[in-house]
Amino acid sequence: MHRLLSRLGDVAVAVFGADWQLIWWNRGWAALLGDPSPTPPRLRNFARDRFGTSPARLALWPVTELDREAVDAAVVSDLRRATGRFPQDARLAGLIHDLSTASRRFADLWATGTVATHREDHKTIEHPSVGPITVDCDVLTDGDSELKIVVMTTTPGTPDETKLRLAVIAGPPPPPQATRRLQR
Repeated sequence: MHRLLSRLGDVAVAVFGADWQLIWWNRGWAALLGDPSPTPPRLRNFARDRFGTSPARLALWPVTELDREAVDAAVVSDLRRATGRFPQDARLAGLIHDLSTASRRFADLWATGTVATHREDHKTIEHPSVGPITVDCDVLTDGDSELKIVVMTTTPGTPDETKLRLAVIAGPPPPPQATRRLQR
């Protein structure tokens, strides 16, 4: 998998665990969303951030989504699917407990019992240097380990493609200010 991902060039790619823990990203990802390296590894979790249980939520996902409710439901149903695949995983169980306790929205979605896989979305990245970049976000899952490969691409020949190329050339944006809030 690493060989394939490293050959994608500047396409923004990250790999998440079954519990949405960020475990790998490339240069394109860092250029588009910022370098996650300064954030402690435990806090690099998309689900924790999404449902407000992470202090890192100020920084990690500067994204505006077209349908926040659908993405919330998809992430929760994907986590439910992961708990079925890995019922003995302590980190995953701890995450579900933390999210259920800290977020009424998560608890309500969890109570629906929906099981599914989060596959795709359209997002606008609020990039501090080049402005908003609209991307297609595709989530691929490897079968056995449930790693999620998240790929963000732009439509060829569009201003968004040009902005993404400029963002990659410029490198990762500077760390966000503590007052910046995530837009979704």
